[in-house]
Parts: sequence; structure tokens; C-alpha cells
Amino acid sequence: MNTANRYPALRLAEACQAKLVAAGARPEDAEQTVRAMMHASRLGTDSHGVRLIGYYVDMLEKGGVNREPQRVFTQTAPATGRLDADFGLAHAASYEAMDEAIALARHAGIGAVTVHHSTHYGAGGAYALAAAEQGFVSLVLSNSDPAVALAGGRTPFHGTNPIAMAAPVRDREPWLLDMATSSIPFNRVKLYRSLGLPLPPEVALNEQGHPTLDAEQARFLQPLGGMAYGHKGTALAGLVTILSAVLSGADPDPIMTTTTQAQEGHKPQNVGHIMVAFDPARFIGQEAFEAEMACYLDLLRNSPPAEPDVPVCAPGDKEWEEAQKRLLNGIPVDPDTERLLGLSG
Repeated sequence: MNTANRYPALRLAEACQAKLVAAGARPEDAEQTVRAMMHASRLGTDSHGVRLIGYYVDMLEKGGVNREPQRVFTQTAPATGRLDADFGLAHAASYEAMDEAIALARHAGIGAVTVHHSTHYGAGGAYALAAAEQGFVSLVLSNSDPAVALAGGRTPFHGTNPIAMAAPVRDREPWLLDMATSSIPFNRVKLYRSLGLPLPPEVALNEQGHPTLDAEQARFLQPLGGMAYGHKGTALAGLVTILSAVLSGADPDPIMTTTTQAQEGHKPQNVGHIMVAFDPARFIGQEAFEAEMACYLDLLRNSPPAEPDVPVCAPGDKEWEEAQKRLLNGIPVDPDTERLLGLSG
């Protein structure tokens, strides 16, 4: 999006808030949705940023998302709990679940909260980061509707099932991981389509379940690891499904309402998440942990690079660098989103 118009974060946030409220969202739920979208847009994860505003507006207007959910949190043990999101905007439910996990961890050293009856929650890193900014190590998992074949399979089975994790670091931005368990995100397939470029090898399959380099023919994705090592990606996707969906009571990926069906108002998805917070003070100690993280990252970043001009990076490094650029230069917005938010003209 190098040629896209750029806007200050505050202007985008205000425009998105107004659009969601106009579509029927409660202001407080819209605020949390905007918070998560802006996290992604600030850090350069544009596929999960403000460009999703149209999708969420459609879901609100067509019944794919409950406009007035009655979320219910139940603590089930000293370190565990469940949150029923009541099919509302998942961002509000996810931040609430992480807040509850942190509260549990303050008392028990670890807190784990599952979420069921949820919907698309955007970038999981937003919720992981919310915990790290308060000094906690966090793990965030979510399943999604089927878009990825099994290793050796020919039909979609798992979702892209992202894994997010964050950890505080002394005097630096948190270590931040946010990755799918598929070969690439499907939004990248759409990008290659628009550019008329061939796909990289071993990332996508056609309708018959055969590998394809043609973005127009790509119907679903290969798991992380491709043809030879896709069993690893399949296993990771299964791990996410078990912890986020099976453990919570949400729908496993293969039987979940698809994103398209939900967007068309058929019935809401029953997506599952899990938010886990660890209190370093109950393990090595807060100061010691953050110091050890800084030492670990120094070792990592000083590791000799294969290409002298391309430094070795830790998860989150590129995103924090991009965040600084966008703070100065604004956030790029694609033309369709620009029009939807009333920013163009």
C-alpha cells in the first residue's frame, strides 16, 4: 500500500467508531473493536486493521454479530474461567477475557480464560500485547472457519488458527508474536490476484486439491510447512483448535459457520479463543524476567546474519519499526476503505 493515502491514527479511529455505532454497535463495544483494529494498522498488519471495518459493519447490519450481547464470565477455579461472548463483537469479549485472565494470574500466578460463542477477533496480538504492557507473559489462540487443508488432504479442514504471544522486556517494546498456522494468509492470495502475479510454491491448492501457482485458481491454503512438512502446520493448527474451541465449547473448525455465511446473515459463527496470562513475579521474578528477556534478545539480534545488509530480527521487531514510521507519516488506507469511512474527496 505504498501509494495509498495516509491518515493520522486518531482520525481513523474516530471514523471507524462512528461507522460501527451507526451500524448498531454499542459505543463501548465499538471502542474495543477500534482499539484492536488500530493495533493492527499501527503495526503494519493491514490485513487485520481498519480495512476490516466493512466486514464488521456488514456483520452488524445483517445479523452475523449480536449488537447487544450479554457477556457472562464464570470463574471455574482459582486460575481458570469461561466467558460466553453471546455472539457479539469479539474484540470486546477478547479484551475482557484477557483482563479476567490477568486478574486470575495476579492471585494464582497463571490465569486461563476460554471464550465461546464468539466471532472474528482480528489480530490476536492486540490481546497478547495488552497483557505484556501490564508486565505479564501472554498466550492467545483462536480457531476460525475452514480454509486450510490437512497435510496430505484435498479439502479445507482447519482455519488459519493464529498463535499470538507477548512478553515484557526491560526498557524496550515487548517481544510480540502473531502468526497463522497456514502457509500464508488468504489475504495474500487476494493480493497476488490483484497484481496478476504467480503464487510462491506450496502455499495454495486449487478446487481439486492440487498445488497451484495460479492465484485465480487458489481455493484454500496449505498448512505451514507446505507439501513436505505440512504435518507440522497441521499439528499446530490442531493444537489451536483443541485449546481454543474444544476446550471452550466453541465449534471446531470443520463444522463452523463460514465467514461468508455469517457475513450474509445466515447465523453467527461460534468461534473459540483462549487467553492465558503468566505472572513472571511468581516464577523467576518480574525484574529478573524482563532483564533475561533483554539479554536473550541482545543475543538473538547480534547473531551473525546470512546477508550482511539484512539483520536478524526477533518477532515484533519489524512491526515496532513500522509503528514508528506510521506515527510520523500516518497510516495508509486502501481506496475502498477510504470511501467507506468517508475520508476521500
